[in-house]
Amino acid sequence: MAIVDPRTGEPLSSDGNADTGANAGANQESDANLILDVDRSNIQQLLEMSMQVPVLLTCWSPASEQSKNMLPVLEKLTREHNGAFLLGKLNIDDNADIAGQLGVQEAPDVKLVSQGGLVDQLQGAQPEQAIRDWLGKYFQAPEGAQQSPEEQASAALEAGDSATARRIYEELAQQWPDHNAYKIELARALVADGEPQQARQLIDALPPEERDAAPARGVRASIEFGEEALSADDIAALGERDDSEARYQRALRQVADGQYEAGLEGLLALMRSDRAYGEDAARKTLLRVFDALGADHPLTVTYRRKLFALLY
Repeated sequence: MAIVDPRTGEPLSSDGNADTGANAGANQESDANLILDVDRSNIQQLLEMSMQVPVLLTCWSPASEQSKNMLPVLEKLTREHNGAFLLGKLNIDDNADIAGQLGVQEAPDVKLVSQGGLVDQLQGAQPEQAIRDWLGKYFQAPEGAQQSPEEQASAALEAGDSATARRIYEELAQQWPDHNAYKIELARALVADGEPQQARQLIDALPPEERDAAPARGVRASIEFGEEALSADDIAALGERDDSEARYQRALRQVADGQYEAGLEGLLALMRSDRAYGEDAARKTLLRVFDALGADHPLTVTYRRKLFALLY
């Protein structure tokens, strides 16, 4: 369905069934229809357009590197949504009067405008996943949308490809140095990639409020599991032993190797058979694994419920 310019009645975007010709020309035409540079000459027209289709008005500054970094991300997401909204780009250095009228304090500042009025705004430098999440409150995710870098890294780590996850998080942490969540996820990937000391250094360098919060504590717990657990050779040397010490050490090794479900099951079984072992070591270790995984992880939810049932 074409978007209509309210001033002229002409379509602002190509109809999906139209013959677009060469790919390069079509892409340029699509960008011209969906992505607009905004200044004094057309700001009023853009507000009029918002009566027909929502507008993302991004207020940016050439003096802000992170502001400039957000522009290609917003452009990509605008193309992906393919007409669900328009993107207007306002250089606040060249249009300080308009920025003042819009209440822009600093760049970047993204405003969602519909029916001529402000619906919501996203202030400050934001990475791609945060922008996607914000857009998701107002627009249905387009079919076949590319995975964000954060989603790619998370999927790689889940699949055991720690090297790929590490590379992506290194790039994200470099691009968004003030976004400490990327440093924490990079530390998590470093642990999985066999670099616990580098991971510890990253965690230790965080501001105190970040260093002591649950995500960073979880990474630190993962490092400690690896340090505490017996080596694979020592585990093999336990042979057929089935005493509490052997069962605990096998479960701890599984946790250190990322086999969380098997490790959690082993710790829970040890609690059932020998609650007193190691001064309640199985229960204490279960709680540390929950901390490492995070409160919302499916395994945390499942095994916290099992632990509660066992205790009460």
